[in-house]
Amino acid sequence: MSASESQFPSSDSQPNSQSDLQLSSQTDSSSSPQSSPSPFRFKKPWVWAIVALSLMTGGVTAWRWIASTSGAAQPTQSPQTPPRTVEVTKLSPGTGVRPIELLGQVESTAQATVRAQTNGVIRQVLVQPGDRVTVGTPIAILNDSDQQLALAEAQAELAEARSNLARLEVGTRPEIIAQRQAVVRSAQARERAAADNFNRINSLVQQGAAAQRLLVETQAVLNDAQGARLSAQAELAEAEAGPTAEEIAAQRATVTAAEAGVNQARLALQRTQITAPTAGVVRERRVSPGDYVESSGEVTTLVAGDRLDVFLELPEELSGRIASGLPIGLSARALPQWQGRATLTGIVPSADSASRRQRVRVQLNNPPQGLLSGMAITGRLELPSNTPGFVISRDALTQRQGRWYVFTVTNGTATQVEVELVSDMGERVAIANQQLQAGQPIVVRGGDGLQNGAAVQVREAGRG
Repeated sequence: MSASESQFPSSDSQPNSQSDLQLSSQTDSSSSPQSSPSPFRFKKPWVWAIVALSLMTGGVTAWRWIASTSGAAQPTQSPQTPPRTVEVTKLSPGTGVRPIELLGQVESTAQATVRAQTNGVIRQVLVQPGDRVTVGTPIAILNDSDQQLALAEAQAELAEARSNLARLEVGTRPEIIAQRQAVVRSAQARERAAADNFNRINSLVQQGAAAQRLLVETQAVLNDAQGARLSAQAELAEAEAGPTAEEIAAQRATVTAAEAGVNQARLALQRTQITAPTAGVVRERRVSPGDYVESSGEVTTLVAGDRLDVFLELPEELSGRIASGLPIGLSARALPQWQGRATLTGIVPSADSASRRQRVRVQLNNPPQGLLSGMAITGRLELPSNTPGFVISRDALTQRQGRWYVFTVTNGTATQVEVELVSDMGERVAIANQQLQAGQPIVVRGGDGLQNGAAVQVREAGRG
Protein backbone atom coordinates (compact mmCIF):
# COMPACT_ATOMS: atom_id res chain seq x y z
CA MET A 1 0.00 0.00 0.00
CA SER A 2 1.33 3.49 -0.92
CA ALA A 3 1.94 6.26 1.55
CA SER A 4 -0.87 8.38 0.14
CA GLU A 5 -3.38 5.57 0.68
CA SER A 6 -2.22 5.21 4.30
CA GLN A 7 -2.62 8.93 4.89
CA PHE A 8 -6.20 9.08 3.39
CA PRO A 9 -8.29 6.16 4.63
CA SER A 10 -11.67 5.35 3.08
CA SER A 11 -14.68 7.14 4.44
CA ASP A 12 -16.45 3.78 4.84
CA SER A 13 -13.94 2.68 7.47
CA GLN A 14 -14.38 3.57 11.15
CA PRO A 15 -10.93 4.68 12.43
CA ASN A 16 -10.05 4.46 16.12
CA SER A 17 -9.95 8.00 17.43
CA GLN A 18 -7.26 7.26 20.05
CA SER A 19 -4.84 5.70 17.58
CA ASP A 20 -5.39 8.56 15.21
CA LEU A 21 -4.62 11.03 17.99
CA GLN A 22 -1.52 9.14 18.92
CA LEU A 23 -0.37 8.99 15.31
CA SER A 24 -1.02 12.65 14.94
CA SER A 25 0.80 13.40 18.14
CA GLN A 26 3.83 11.44 17.09
CA THR A 27 3.89 13.08 13.74
CA ASP A 28 3.59 16.49 15.22
CA SER A 29 6.32 15.74 17.71
CA SER A 30 8.70 14.68 15.06
CA SER A 31 8.01 17.64 12.90
CA SER A 32 8.00 20.26 15.66
CA PRO A 33 9.71 19.18 18.82
CA GLN A 34 8.98 22.48 20.60
CA SER A 35 5.21 22.31 20.30
CA SER A 36 2.80 21.62 23.15
CA PRO A 37 2.27 17.95 24.08
CA SER A 38 -1.62 18.34 23.96
CA PRO A 39 -3.13 15.97 21.29
CA PHE A 40 -5.88 18.41 20.26
CA ARG A 41 -3.55 21.23 19.87
CA PHE A 42 -1.11 19.46 17.65
CA LYS A 43 -3.74 17.53 15.51
CA LYS A 44 -3.69 18.16 11.71
CA PRO A 45 -6.81 19.75 10.02
CA TRP A 46 -7.31 17.05 7.37
CA VAL A 47 -7.96 14.45 10.05
CA TRP A 48 -10.93 16.43 11.29
CA ALA A 49 -12.26 16.64 7.74
CA ILE A 50 -12.07 12.87 7.40
CA VAL A 51 -13.88 12.35 10.68
CA ALA A 52 -16.62 14.82 9.75
CA LEU A 53 -17.15 13.21 6.34
CA SER A 54 -17.42 9.75 7.96
CA LEU A 55 -19.97 10.98 10.46
CA MET A 56 -22.08 12.62 7.71
CA THR A 57 -22.05 9.47 5.53
CA GLY A 58 -23.10 7.27 8.42
CA GLY A 59 -25.84 9.69 9.41
CA VAL A 60 -27.33 9.79 5.92
CA THR A 61 -27.30 6.00 5.70
CA ALA A 62 -28.97 5.67 9.09
CA TRP A 63 -31.62 8.25 8.16
CA ARG A 64 -32.47 6.38 4.95
CA TRP A 65 -32.83 3.08 6.78
CA ILE A 66 -35.08 4.62 9.42
CA ALA A 67 -37.17 6.36 6.77
CA SER A 68 -37.69 3.13 4.77
CA THR A 69 -38.58 1.20 7.91
CA SER A 70 -41.05 3.79 9.12
CA GLY A 71 -42.58 4.02 5.59
CA ALA A 72 -43.31 0.26 5.52
CA ALA A 73 -44.97 0.43 8.89
CA GLN A 74 -46.93 3.65 8.24
CA PRO A 75 -47.74 4.21 4.52
CA THR A 76 -48.10 7.70 3.34
CA GLN A 77 -51.59 8.74 2.44
CA SER A 78 -52.11 9.26 -1.34
CA PRO A 79 -54.65 11.69 -2.65
CA GLN A 80 -58.19 10.14 -3.02
CA THR A 81 -59.03 8.70 -6.52
CA PRO A 82 -62.09 10.41 -8.08
CA PRO A 83 -65.11 8.15 -8.89
CA ARG A 84 -65.05 6.55 -12.34
CA THR A 85 -67.85 7.47 -14.71
CA VAL A 86 -69.68 4.37 -15.90
CA GLU A 87 -72.68 3.83 -18.13
CA VAL A 88 -75.42 1.63 -16.73
CA THR A 89 -78.56 -0.04 -18.00
CA LYS A 90 -81.35 -1.87 -16.26
CA LEU A 91 -81.63 -5.65 -16.33
CA SER A 92 -84.51 -7.01 -18.33
CA PRO A 93 -85.62 -10.65 -18.11
CA GLY A 94 -85.29 -12.70 -21.25
CA THR A 95 -84.72 -16.15 -22.62
CA GLY A 96 -81.58 -16.98 -24.49
CA VAL A 97 -81.28 -19.26 -27.45
CA ARG A 98 -78.96 -22.20 -27.84
CA PRO A 99 -77.35 -22.43 -31.29
CA ILE A 100 -77.05 -25.98 -32.63
CA GLU A 101 -75.29 -26.96 -35.85
CA LEU A 102 -76.74 -29.87 -37.80
CA LEU A 103 -74.95 -31.64 -40.62
CA GLY A 104 -76.70 -33.18 -43.60
CA GLN A 105 -76.91 -33.30 -47.36
CA VAL A 106 -79.08 -32.13 -50.24
CA GLU A 107 -81.40 -34.58 -51.95
CA SER A 108 -83.80 -34.19 -54.86
CA THR A 109 -87.44 -33.72 -53.95
CA ALA A 110 -88.52 -35.72 -57.00
CA GLN A 111 -86.66 -38.18 -59.21
CA ALA A 112 -88.19 -39.71 -62.31
CA THR A 113 -86.97 -42.44 -64.64
CA VAL A 114 -88.10 -41.82 -68.21
CA ARG A 115 -89.06 -45.11 -69.88
CA ALA A 116 -90.00 -46.10 -73.42
CA GLN A 117 -93.72 -46.83 -73.92
CA THR A 118 -93.35 -48.87 -77.10
CA ASN A 119 -90.81 -51.15 -78.69
CA GLY A 120 -88.31 -49.80 -81.16
CA VAL A 121 -84.78 -48.91 -82.11
CA ILE A 122 -83.31 -45.65 -80.82
CA ARG A 123 -82.81 -43.36 -83.79
CA GLN A 124 -81.72 -40.20 -81.96
CA VAL A 125 -80.99 -39.01 -78.39
CA LEU A 126 -81.67 -35.30 -77.89
CA VAL A 127 -80.43 -34.62 -74.32
CA GLN A 128 -77.22 -34.96 -72.33
CA PRO A 129 -76.61 -35.20 -68.57
CA GLY A 130 -77.00 -31.78 -66.96
CA ASP A 131 -79.55 -30.46 -69.47
CA ARG A 132 -82.64 -28.78 -68.04
CA VAL A 133 -85.92 -29.95 -69.54
CA THR A 134 -89.56 -28.94 -69.20
CA VAL A 135 -92.72 -30.98 -69.56
CA GLY A 136 -92.94 -32.32 -73.12
CA THR A 137 -89.31 -31.71 -74.08
CA PRO A 138 -88.21 -34.40 -76.61
CA ILE A 139 -85.61 -36.72 -75.12
CA ALA A 140 -85.21 -39.52 -77.69
CA ILE A 141 -86.80 -40.66 -80.99
CA LEU A 142 -87.45 -44.27 -82.03
CA ASN A 143 -87.68 -45.71 -85.54
CA ASP A 144 -91.41 -45.42 -86.39
CA SER A 145 -91.77 -47.53 -89.59
CA ASP A 146 -93.94 -50.22 -87.97
CA GLN A 147 -96.10 -47.64 -86.25
CA GLN A 148 -96.65 -45.76 -89.50
CA LEU A 149 -97.84 -48.95 -91.24
CA ALA A 150 -100.18 -49.87 -88.40
CA LEU A 151 -101.69 -46.40 -88.51
CA ALA A 152 -102.36 -46.66 -92.26
CA GLU A 153 -104.16 -50.00 -91.85
CA ALA A 154 -106.30 -48.68 -89.03
CA GLN A 155 -107.24 -45.64 -91.06
CA ALA A 156 -108.34 -47.88 -94.00
CA GLU A 157 -110.58 -49.98 -91.76
CA LEU A 158 -112.12 -46.84 -90.38
CA ALA A 159 -112.88 -45.53 -93.86
CA GLU A 160 -114.66 -48.76 -94.83
CA ALA A 161 -116.75 -48.79 -91.68
CA ARG A 162 -117.79 -45.20 -92.18
CA SER A 163 -118.81 -45.92 -95.77
CA ASN A 164 -121.06 -48.79 -94.73
CA LEU A 165 -122.65 -46.65 -92.06
CA ALA A 166 -123.35 -43.90 -94.56
CA ARG A 167 -125.02 -46.35 -96.94
CA LEU A 168 -127.26 -47.65 -94.20
CA GLU A 169 -128.20 -44.19 -93.05
CA VAL A 170 -129.08 -43.03 -96.60
CA GLY A 171 -131.24 -46.10 -97.39
CA THR A 172 -131.59 -48.27 -100.59
CA ARG A 173 -131.23 -46.49 -103.93
CA PRO A 174 -134.01 -46.86 -106.60
CA GLU A 175 -131.77 -48.67 -109.02
CA ILE A 176 -131.07 -51.34 -106.44
CA ILE A 177 -134.80 -51.78 -105.85
CA ALA A 178 -135.36 -52.15 -109.63
CA GLN A 179 -132.54 -54.67 -109.87
CA ARG A 180 -133.98 -56.73 -107.04
CA GLN A 181 -137.43 -56.59 -108.65
CA ALA A 182 -135.91 -58.05 -111.79
CA VAL A 183 -134.34 -60.81 -109.76
CA VAL A 184 -137.71 -61.62 -108.27
CA ARG A 185 -139.34 -61.83 -111.70
CA SER A 186 -136.59 -64.08 -112.97
CA ALA A 187 -136.95 -66.33 -109.93
CA GLN A 188 -140.71 -66.51 -110.46
CA ALA A 189 -140.22 -67.52 -114.12
CA ARG A 190 -137.79 -70.29 -113.15
CA GLU A 191 -140.25 -71.45 -110.52
CA ARG A 192 -143.11 -71.63 -113.06
CA ALA A 193 -140.94 -73.57 -115.51
CA ALA A 194 -139.93 -76.00 -112.79
CA ALA A 195 -143.56 -76.41 -111.77
CA ASP A 196 -144.68 -77.15 -115.37
CA ASN A 197 -141.89 -79.70 -115.75
CA PHE A 198 -142.86 -81.33 -112.45
CA ASN A 199 -146.50 -81.62 -113.53
CA ARG A 200 -145.54 -83.17 -116.84
CA ILE A 201 -143.23 -85.75 -115.28
CA ASN A 202 -145.83 -86.51 -112.65
CA SER A 203 -148.38 -87.33 -115.41
CA LEU A 204 -145.90 -89.58 -117.17
CA VAL A 205 -145.13 -91.39 -113.94
CA GLN A 206 -148.79 -91.98 -113.31
CA GLN A 207 -149.17 -93.34 -116.83
CA GLY A 208 -146.14 -95.54 -116.30
CA ALA A 209 -144.22 -93.81 -119.06
CA ALA A 210 -141.54 -92.40 -116.73
CA ALA A 211 -139.68 -93.65 -113.77
CA GLN A 212 -140.39 -92.53 -110.24
CA ARG A 213 -136.75 -91.37 -109.85
CA LEU A 214 -137.26 -88.73 -112.54
CA LEU A 215 -140.24 -87.33 -110.62
CA VAL A 216 -138.10 -86.96 -107.49
CA GLU A 217 -135.42 -85.05 -109.37
CA THR A 218 -138.02 -82.74 -110.91
CA GLN A 219 -139.43 -82.06 -107.43
CA ALA A 220 -135.99 -81.01 -106.20
CA VAL A 221 -135.57 -78.56 -109.05
CA LEU A 222 -138.97 -77.09 -108.29
CA ASN A 223 -138.05 -76.67 -104.62
CA ASP A 224 -134.82 -74.83 -105.53
CA ALA A 225 -136.69 -72.47 -107.81
CA GLN A 226 -139.21 -71.71 -105.09
CA GLY A 227 -136.36 -70.98 -102.63
CA ALA A 228 -134.65 -68.64 -105.06
CA ARG A 229 -137.92 -66.81 -105.66
CA LEU A 230 -138.49 -66.41 -101.90
CA SER A 231 -134.96 -65.10 -101.37
CA ALA A 232 -135.31 -62.61 -104.18
CA GLN A 233 -138.60 -61.41 -102.80
CA ALA A 234 -137.07 -61.00 -99.33
CA GLU A 235 -134.18 -58.93 -100.66
CA LEU A 236 -136.64 -56.82 -102.59
CA ALA A 237 -138.74 -56.29 -99.51
CA GLU A 238 -135.59 -55.36 -97.53
CA ALA A 239 -134.54 -52.90 -100.19
CA GLU A 240 -137.95 -51.34 -100.31
CA ALA A 241 -138.19 -51.16 -96.47
CA GLY A 242 -134.60 -49.81 -95.92
CA PRO A 243 -132.14 -50.63 -93.04
CA THR A 244 -133.44 -51.12 -89.52
CA ALA A 245 -132.38 -49.09 -86.49
CA GLU A 246 -130.53 -52.07 -85.11
CA GLU A 247 -128.40 -52.39 -88.25
CA ILE A 248 -127.50 -48.75 -88.19
CA ALA A 249 -126.55 -48.97 -84.48
CA ALA A 250 -124.39 -52.02 -85.11
CA GLN A 251 -122.58 -50.30 -87.94
CA ARG A 252 -122.02 -47.25 -85.81
CA ALA A 253 -120.39 -49.49 -83.20
CA THR A 254 -118.12 -50.84 -85.91
CA VAL A 255 -117.13 -47.29 -86.85
CA THR A 256 -116.35 -46.49 -83.19
CA ALA A 257 -114.12 -49.54 -82.91
CA ALA A 258 -112.31 -48.53 -86.08
CA GLU A 259 -111.76 -45.02 -84.71
CA ALA A 260 -110.29 -46.49 -81.50
CA GLY A 261 -107.95 -48.57 -83.62
CA VAL A 262 -106.78 -45.44 -85.42
CA ASN A 263 -106.24 -43.59 -82.14
CA GLN A 264 -104.28 -46.51 -80.75
CA ALA A 265 -102.08 -46.63 -83.83
CA ARG A 266 -101.58 -42.85 -83.69
CA LEU A 267 -100.66 -43.06 -79.98
CA ALA A 268 -98.13 -45.78 -80.71
CA LEU A 269 -96.65 -43.50 -83.36
CA GLN A 270 -96.48 -40.60 -80.90
CA ARG A 271 -94.74 -42.80 -78.35
CA THR A 272 -91.83 -43.22 -80.71
CA GLN A 273 -90.97 -39.66 -79.59
CA ILE A 274 -90.01 -40.02 -75.91
CA THR A 275 -90.65 -36.77 -74.01
CA ALA A 276 -90.04 -35.53 -70.48
CA PRO A 277 -93.02 -36.23 -68.19
CA THR A 278 -91.92 -33.52 -65.73
CA ALA A 279 -89.55 -30.59 -65.48
CA GLY A 280 -86.08 -31.28 -64.13
CA VAL A 281 -82.43 -31.87 -64.89
CA VAL A 282 -81.08 -34.88 -66.78
CA ARG A 283 -79.04 -36.88 -64.29
CA GLU A 284 -77.92 -39.73 -66.54
CA ARG A 285 -78.59 -41.22 -69.96
CA ARG A 286 -79.15 -44.96 -70.31
CA VAL A 287 -79.38 -45.43 -74.12
CA SER A 288 -77.53 -44.47 -77.29
CA PRO A 289 -78.58 -44.36 -80.97
CA GLY A 290 -78.99 -47.87 -82.36
CA ASP A 291 -80.05 -49.49 -79.09
CA TYR A 292 -83.22 -51.55 -79.12
CA VAL A 293 -85.58 -50.79 -76.28
CA GLU A 294 -88.72 -52.56 -75.25
CA SER A 295 -91.76 -51.05 -73.66
CA SER A 296 -90.90 -49.86 -70.11
CA GLY A 297 -87.18 -49.82 -70.94
CA GLU A 298 -85.16 -47.07 -69.12
CA VAL A 299 -84.01 -44.14 -71.25
CA THR A 300 -82.95 -41.31 -68.88
CA THR A 301 -83.21 -40.24 -65.23
CA LEU A 302 -84.49 -36.79 -64.27
CA VAL A 303 -84.19 -34.97 -60.95
CA ALA A 304 -86.17 -31.93 -59.86
CA GLY A 305 -84.16 -28.78 -60.50
CA ASP A 306 -86.40 -26.20 -58.82
CA ARG A 307 -87.17 -28.08 -55.62
CA LEU A 308 -84.66 -29.73 -53.28
CA ASP A 309 -84.89 -31.38 -49.88
CA VAL A 310 -82.28 -30.94 -47.16
CA PHE A 311 -81.99 -33.82 -44.69
CA LEU A 312 -80.15 -32.95 -41.46
CA GLU A 313 -79.11 -35.28 -38.65
CA LEU A 314 -80.48 -34.39 -35.23
CA PRO A 315 -78.46 -35.30 -32.10
CA GLU A 316 -80.05 -38.04 -30.03
CA GLU A 317 -80.51 -35.82 -26.98
CA LEU A 318 -82.70 -33.43 -28.99
CA SER A 319 -85.13 -36.09 -30.18
CA GLY A 320 -88.63 -35.15 -29.14
CA ARG A 321 -87.74 -31.49 -28.59
CA ILE A 322 -87.91 -30.43 -32.23
CA ALA A 323 -91.15 -29.65 -34.05
CA SER A 324 -92.00 -28.70 -37.60
CA GLY A 325 -92.09 -24.99 -38.38
CA LEU A 326 -88.95 -23.96 -36.46
CA PRO A 327 -86.77 -21.47 -38.37
CA ILE A 328 -83.34 -22.69 -39.43
CA GLY A 329 -80.35 -21.15 -41.18
CA LEU A 330 -78.58 -23.01 -43.97
CA SER A 331 -75.09 -22.79 -45.46
CA ALA A 332 -73.03 -24.93 -47.81
CA ARG A 333 -69.29 -25.24 -48.27
CA ALA A 334 -69.76 -25.32 -52.03
CA LEU A 335 -71.51 -21.90 -51.88
CA PRO A 336 -69.58 -19.82 -49.31
CA GLN A 337 -71.51 -16.63 -50.16
CA TRP A 338 -74.95 -18.21 -49.67
CA GLN A 339 -76.82 -17.98 -46.37
CA GLY A 340 -80.33 -19.42 -46.59
CA ARG A 341 -83.31 -19.22 -44.25
CA ALA A 342 -86.06 -21.82 -44.17
CA THR A 343 -88.31 -23.73 -41.78
CA LEU A 344 -88.35 -27.34 -40.74
CA THR A 345 -90.77 -29.08 -43.08
CA GLY A 346 -90.96 -32.48 -41.41
CA ILE A 347 -89.35 -34.87 -38.97
CA VAL A 348 -88.58 -38.45 -39.95
CA PRO A 349 -90.13 -40.65 -37.21
CA SER A 350 -87.18 -43.04 -37.02
CA ALA A 351 -83.48 -42.98 -36.18
CA ASP A 352 -80.60 -44.20 -38.29
CA SER A 353 -79.44 -47.62 -37.13
CA ALA A 354 -75.76 -46.68 -37.39
CA SER A 355 -75.61 -43.11 -36.05
CA ARG A 356 -78.69 -43.36 -33.76
CA ARG A 357 -79.69 -39.95 -35.01
CA GLN A 358 -83.05 -38.76 -36.20
CA ARG A 359 -83.37 -36.88 -39.47
CA VAL A 360 -85.29 -33.69 -40.14
CA ARG A 361 -86.32 -32.43 -43.57
CA VAL A 362 -86.18 -28.89 -44.92
CA GLN A 363 -87.79 -28.21 -48.30
CA LEU A 364 -86.20 -25.61 -50.58
CA ASN A 365 -88.64 -24.44 -53.23
CA ASN A 366 -86.22 -21.90 -54.74
CA PRO A 367 -82.71 -23.28 -54.19
CA PRO A 368 -79.72 -21.12 -55.16
CA GLN A 369 -77.93 -21.68 -58.43
CA GLY A 370 -75.22 -24.26 -57.96
CA LEU A 371 -76.78 -26.16 -55.07
CA LEU A 372 -77.06 -29.74 -56.30
CA SER A 373 -78.29 -33.05 -55.00
CA GLY A 374 -75.66 -34.86 -52.94
CA MET A 375 -73.87 -31.73 -51.65
CA ALA A 376 -73.05 -31.34 -47.96
CA ILE A 377 -74.98 -28.67 -46.08
CA THR A 378 -75.02 -27.25 -42.55
CA GLY A 379 -78.09 -26.11 -40.66
CA ARG A 380 -78.05 -23.72 -37.70
CA LEU A 381 -80.96 -24.23 -35.33
CA GLU A 382 -81.62 -21.87 -32.42
CA LEU A 383 -83.46 -23.44 -29.49
CA PRO A 384 -84.87 -21.40 -26.61
CA SER A 385 -83.03 -21.99 -23.34
CA ASN A 386 -84.86 -23.56 -20.41
CA THR A 387 -82.84 -21.55 -17.88
CA PRO A 388 -84.59 -18.32 -16.79
CA GLY A 389 -82.33 -15.31 -16.76
CA PHE A 390 -81.57 -11.96 -18.33
CA VAL A 391 -80.51 -10.84 -21.80
CA ILE A 392 -77.83 -8.16 -21.78
CA SER A 393 -75.30 -6.57 -24.09
CA ARG A 394 -71.99 -8.38 -24.45
CA ASP A 395 -70.26 -5.14 -23.35
CA ALA A 396 -71.62 -5.63 -19.83
CA LEU A 397 -69.65 -8.87 -19.35
CA THR A 398 -66.19 -9.00 -17.81
CA GLN A 399 -64.09 -12.15 -17.87
CA ARG A 400 -61.51 -12.78 -15.19
CA GLN A 401 -59.63 -16.03 -14.68
CA GLY A 402 -62.08 -17.92 -16.87
CA ARG A 403 -65.17 -16.65 -15.04
CA TRP A 404 -67.82 -14.17 -16.14
CA TYR A 405 -68.85 -11.17 -14.06
CA VAL A 406 -71.12 -8.14 -14.20
CA PHE A 407 -71.00 -5.05 -12.01
CA THR A 408 -74.12 -3.83 -10.27
CA VAL A 409 -74.29 -0.28 -8.91
CA THR A 410 -75.81 0.58 -5.52
CA ASN A 411 -75.45 4.03 -3.96
CA GLY A 412 -72.50 4.92 -6.16
CA THR A 413 -70.59 1.71 -5.40
CA ALA A 414 -69.83 -1.03 -7.93
CA THR A 415 -70.37 -4.62 -6.81
CA GLN A 416 -68.88 -7.53 -8.74
CA VAL A 417 -71.35 -10.42 -9.32
CA GLU A 418 -70.38 -13.73 -10.92
CA VAL A 419 -72.91 -14.93 -13.52
CA GLU A 420 -73.52 -18.02 -15.63
CA LEU A 421 -73.28 -17.52 -19.39
CA VAL A 422 -76.39 -19.37 -20.59
CA SER A 423 -76.10 -18.67 -24.32
CA ASP A 424 -74.04 -16.55 -26.65
CA MET A 425 -76.15 -14.76 -29.28
CA GLY A 426 -73.50 -12.53 -30.79
CA GLU A 427 -73.91 -8.93 -29.67
CA ARG A 428 -76.25 -10.03 -26.88
CA VAL A 429 -75.86 -12.80 -24.34
CA ALA A 430 -78.11 -14.53 -21.83
CA ILE A 431 -76.92 -14.74 -18.23
CA ALA A 432 -78.33 -16.24 -15.04
CA ASN A 433 -77.81 -15.51 -11.34
CA GLN A 434 -80.36 -15.77 -8.55
CA GLN A 435 -79.00 -12.62 -6.88
CA LEU A 436 -79.86 -10.43 -9.85
CA GLN A 437 -83.30 -8.86 -10.18
CA ALA A 438 -85.20 -7.27 -13.03
CA GLY A 439 -84.65 -3.51 -13.20
CA GLN A 440 -81.36 -3.68 -11.32
CA PRO A 441 -78.73 -1.34 -12.84
CA ILE A 442 -75.58 -2.95 -14.21
CA VAL A 443 -72.50 -1.39 -15.76
CA VAL A 444 -72.58 -1.67 -19.54
CA ARG A 445 -69.61 0.59 -20.36
CA GLY A 446 -66.62 1.58 -18.28
CA GLY A 447 -66.30 -1.73 -16.46
CA ASP A 448 -62.84 -2.58 -17.78
CA GLY A 449 -60.44 -2.61 -14.85
CA LEU A 450 -63.22 -1.78 -12.40
CA GLN A 451 -62.68 -3.28 -8.95
CA ASN A 452 -65.20 -4.60 -6.49
CA GLY A 453 -66.36 -1.83 -4.15
CA ALA A 454 -65.00 0.99 -6.31
CA ALA A 455 -66.79 4.32 -6.27
CA VAL A 456 -68.48 5.14 -9.56
CA GLN A 457 -70.43 7.99 -11.08
CA VAL A 458 -73.53 6.67 -12.89
CA ARG A 459 -74.63 7.72 -16.33
CA GLU A 460 -77.59 5.98 -17.95
CA ALA A 461 -77.01 4.27 -21.27
CA GLY A 462 -78.01 6.34 -24.29
CA ARG A 463 -77.43 9.72 -22.60
CA GLY A 464 -74.54 12.01 -23.23
